[in-house]
Amino acid sequence: MSQQKAADLLAATKAVPEIGATLDQKVQDFLAQRRIAIAGASGDPRHPVGAAIYRRLKSSGHEVFAVNPHQQVFEGAPCYPDLQSIPGGVDAVVIVTRPAITEQIVRDCAAEGVRRVWMHSSGSQGSSVSPEAVEFCAQHGTSVIAGACPMMYGEGVDFGHKCMKLMLRLSGGLPA
Repeated sequence: MSQQKAADLLAATKAVPEIGATLDQKVQDFLAQRRIAIAGASGDPRHPVGAAIYRRLKSSGHEVFAVNPHQQVFEGAPCYPDLQSIPGGVDAVVIVTRPAITEQIVRDCAAEGVRRVWMHSSGSQGSSVSPEAVEFCAQHGTSVIAGACPMMYGEGVDFGHKCMKLMLRLSGGLPA
């Protein structure tokens, strides 16, 4: 086994945040992962969220993989039809799909051993959160962030996302 494969295996098996972990602990753990898939990434300008998250994570040093069964290439890189097709697998998945599709993606995560999932939610772009998918994650030991946007966290947060995070925090709109 190569050193890189061993390191990837170790990262994939490290413990996910405990049940009852705070949102900030889950976010910190999620963003500490090196290989992250964006399920629902799209080049369609009517659906820009996945592309924006893809770019942001890539610019912050993550190895990012687009997943969309309707595209073969995304921003000059391969776009995979499903999580199972990504060579070497991933450590975490951001989901930017309709809730009905989210349910299948979390099942794919469990099958692939991915134990960190972020279901994107945005006031203007809708939500990927599915109560059934959240419950599935809980039953299968998967750390789930059910709502909010990864672009509100980490280094280099833009002014708009800083404001969004503050408003959601003040109004109680951030996920638990």
